[in-house]
Amino acid sequence: MERLIGLLLLLCIIGCKTTSSEKKEIQKKVVFNQSLADELKRMAKIDQIAAYIPQGEYKKMSEQKWNAFKDSVFTTHQKRLKEIFDMHGFVGYDLAGEEGSNNFWVMVQHSDHNLDFQKKVLKKMKIEVDQKNALSSNYGLLVDRVKINSGEKQIYGTQITYNLKTGQAYCKNLADSLHVNKRRASIGLKPLEEYLNSMTEMHFEMNKKYYTQIGITKPNLYKINK
Repeated sequence: MERLIGLLLLLCIIGCKTTSSEKKEIQKKVVFNQSLADELKRMAKIDQIAAYIPQGEYKKMSEQKWNAFKDSVFTTHQKRLKEIFDMHGFVGYDLAGEEGSNNFWVMVQHSDHNLDFQKKVLKKMKIEVDQKNALSSNYGLLVDRVKINSGEKQIYGTQITYNLKTGQAYCKNLADSLHVNKRRASIGLKPLEEYLNSMTEMHFEMNKKYYTQIGITKPNLYKINK
């Protein structure tokens, strides 16, 4: 019996050492990939064109062609992102730098047509955030994105829409609004009121002609108690 117990302990020790060694080996294999960082940068540049209102030559497109262009960009990018994700998991700082990691994340944000993919990325991103290898505030935005896309209440209030009569930004379905700023602060996000005001200002500038026509000459901002 004593020999059996001793053998089990020995196997356990060997197993633990192997696991620790394997973890170290995995960490060593993460080498900065300049080629991947460059590719993500090129993709993100096009992504931002599609995510914004039509500019330059894109203004000449009909609404139908513009929407087709956007769908094509987001769908094509998501397929490539999945290939990268299947190979590397969530792209952290160590693999593609802060810019590369951010570029990967923002394009996942725009992969709303594939909620299952967003959910898978979210789980892996949490691991990198806990290791300080990805930005916690970005994680919060993806959490909210997935929640809203799943028909659930968001946690941090990052997903917004606009009151077209006043131009004010406001949160989509939000859980526990009383403590939202505490949750936002925990992942490095500024208070909700400040965030909504900045989004309201941006929205007003983008749609200034429309709001001027309905008698709104400046952004309607929320009062901030200091």
